[in-house]
Amino acid sequence: MRGLIDKLFTSPPPAAEGPSSDFEEEQVAAASLLVEAGLCDGNFSEEDRDQIRGILERRFELRPAVAGRLLEEAEAKARAAVEWHGFTRVVKEAYDHDERVHLIELLWEVALADDQLHDYEASLIRRLCGLLYVSGRESAEARNRAKARLGIA
Repeated sequence: MRGLIDKLFTSPPPAAEGPSSDFEEEQVAAASLLVEAGLCDGNFSEEDRDQIRGILERRFELRPAVAGRLLEEAEAKARAAVEWHGFTRVVKEAYDHDERVHLIELLWEVALADDQLHDYEASLIRRLCGLLYVSGRESAEARNRAKARLGIA
């Protein structure tokens, strides 16, 4: 939340000329939401970046260098954005319900990567569930799968 308030009072970077991305719009949107999960506790660590890069490699079947470029682009867009609706709109249009539930699972994986769940992270995921039409039960099941994958009791 603190990051969102900061974004509202800072000017966005100037728009780049030419094509904005080498990636599909839904890839950038999903990656940007993952970055938001990493940013919202105020500490976007290398551990967070590594976790997200690994997710991007698996989810989109990308080579590590390509996943790194996608992460850089997503981080820039997430830091410049003042709201999540643009990202969630793209995801809703591009992903079916099961894919949106899987994205929530990946968001839980990022939030839990440091073995701690910050209130801002949990709040972000709850809000994104509403915007992506994922139920609380589905989110809880996704959280449990993410915990199991990370080896968290």
